[in-house]
Amino acid sequence: MKSRASIYELKVTLRDIRPPIWRRIRVRSDITLFKLHTILQFVMGWMDGHMHQFVAKAKTYGRVDREFPECENEKKALLSQVLRRPKDSFVYEYDFGDGWEHFVVLEQVLEAESGGKYPYVVDGKRACPPEDCGGAGGYERLLEILSNPRHTEHADMVEGVGGSFDPDAFDRDEINRGFHGGWYLPPPADAPRSKMVLPRQTKLKLTSARSRR
Repeated sequence: MKSRASIYELKVTLRDIRPPIWRRIRVRSDITLFKLHTILQFVMGWMDGHMHQFVAKAKTYGRVDREFPECENEKKALLSQVLRRPKDSFVYEYDFGDGWEHFVVLEQVLEAESGGKYPYVVDGKRACPPEDCGGAGGYERLLEILSNPRHTEHADMVEGVGGSFDPDAFDRDEINRGFHGGWYLPPPADAPRSKMVLPRQTKLKLTSARSRR
């Protein structure tokens, strides 16, 4: 009988941006890195219009491509094979032109809750930068111009972001509805009845290979 996958709580932080743009998510440990790629695109707010890869220690995972023979197949690599214990981490790179790097760290290993649905966004801050804005430096310049109506490029930048852009916008519930519709994680029995309450989850005790012998 196949054992139940554990749940990984990951913190994803976009590098070189201040104030930081980040998400905290819960995902199954047995998903592939390709599946994690699709999840990260959605929770961050990207459009998946560019190439990507995962860099974990000395290994690189991504799409199988003759141009990148050293890149291992992300559809065959499980998340649990790359991140094994809390504090393990890797970098998720998106859009090699703009050079967006996401630092992904495993914060907790939890037991799957009965009736739980994953992935699930626990928390986060700030909106994802617009696509093709020029990386961290281009994004900083974009915000400066948008905040200055007298700038000569203000009108063009406003049009480029679709009329308006709020860098502080983040709606955890909206992202979760995108994953699971109207479903939300039920609160503990003794907690106030609120959709903002997450259930208690049990941390798994991880044993070392030596202690299992």
